[in-house]
Amino acid sequence: MVVQQLMNLDALKSWLDGYGRAWENRDPGAAGALFAENASYHETPYDEPMQGRSAVAEYWSHVPRTQENIHFSYEVLALQGDKAFVHWASSFTRIPSNSKVKLDGIFALRFDERNLCVSLREWWMRQES
Repeated sequence: MVVQQLMNLDALKSWLDGYGRAWENRDPGAAGALFAENASYHETPYDEPMQGRSAVAEYWSHVPRTQENIHFSYEVLALQGDKAFVHWASSFTRIPSNSKVKLDGIFALRFDERNLCVSLREWWMRQES
């Protein structure tokens, strides 16, 4: 019998730190490496989810191209077994308009036994000035 190792708080924080670094460094390979091969990534509740690690990396190859001075932070709200809920925030400067953007959101995450994300669902709001 195989016993699944459940995500712990240190591993979750490590994953979130990696997510933040990947975004701040505009590194799509590092972002993709956080996800399982069969992961689903729901950026919004109304769009079809991205499917698979390569789709996540492709998404992250486009997203930060119009962003600089990116800062990511988070607060773990709940962790139980392989599921986590996280409040996150990000700020950046939009290129080329130089407008300041703040994002505030929630992640619903699920992980596999290797602490790779198999499901990310997010809801977020944007303030831009």
